[in-house]
Amino acid sequence: MKVALDAMGGDYAPQEPIKGAVEAMKANPKLEVILVGDKEKIEIELNKYKYDSSKVEIVHATEQIMMKEAEAPAMVVRKKKDSSMVVAVRLVKEGRASAVVSAGNTGALMSASQLTLGRIKGVLRPAITTVFPKRNGVMVLMDVGANAECKAEYINQFAIMGTEFSKIILEVENPKVGLANIGEEPGKGNELTKEAFELLKENKDINFIGNVETREMIEHDVDVVVSDGFTGNIILKTAEGIAKFILSLLKEKIKSKKIYMLGAFLLKPVFMSLKSELDHSEYGGAIFLGLDGISVKAHGNSDSNAFKNALNVAHKFAERNFVEELKKVIQRGV
Repeated sequence: MKVALDAMGGDYAPQEPIKGAVEAMKANPKLEVILVGDKEKIEIELNKYKYDSSKVEIVHATEQIMMKEAEAPAMVVRKKKDSSMVVAVRLVKEGRASAVVSAGNTGALMSASQLTLGRIKGVLRPAITTVFPKRNGVMVLMDVGANAECKAEYINQFAIMGTEFSKIILEVENPKVGLANIGEEPGKGNELTKEAFELLKENKDINFIGNVETREMIEHDVDVVVSDGFTGNIILKTAEGIAKFILSLLKEKIKSKKIYMLGAFLLKPVFMSLKSELDHSEYGGAIFLGLDGISVKAHGNSDSNAFKNALNVAHKFAERNFVEELKKVIQRGV
């Protein structure tokens, strides 16, 4: 099963995407990778590693979509049809790849994926969906940026798609769904959340448990948290910023005294475990849920570990035939 990788996407391309691809193939014997981008640069990087060449294909692309393109995402995608990102997405449409991974411009990848792959019939709006840490495992958080302007109907459908994500990929039998809000009581929030609450409450296809305050999310017994894309993006980025700040501050304090450094040495396994749980690179990026194909967005600053995990997440979605399973669920509700 092949996954197309935008080898020119991200802050550290093509070095980190290619290193991550090699690491991913070593960790997952079933994975094959199509590296898309400047063939000469890709080959230079590949020559640094030992790998099974039968599992690697290079598809040359003459253009690159930069992280901060001046033009609107859809316009850039239409203009740069031979960019590594657009070509990689096209490989999924053509059936040459089962999924695509890119750490490039988020808006461009969303536009390229929607324009090329299209939406699943019946899906109102696709949502950027990610895995988010909680006390005993992980939860699904969506939408984290695709729909800043949202309707209650969209959020209601996000809950259906998030439930399938949790069932199929995270193997949760009966996922509990919560609505991100400023209070747990019914009737809290703005008009959007109030309307969404009523729709979710009446939705027989999900296990809705009510409103969830964002400060309680990681301690809450919830498996899927839904919101509009504006709110979800703020939740995600704030959490990432706080986690990064805490780890940085902890490191700074430990280095301030020798006795702290000795204690830190003894607690090193604990700190490593904590870092792993808080590090976004461990969760493999976000998927554009609702599209008729698998498109995974890795962080722009992804290192090889993040690319390795993103590729394996994309492979898992493809292996579980996730899109076809989601189509069945959406069609039941149409």
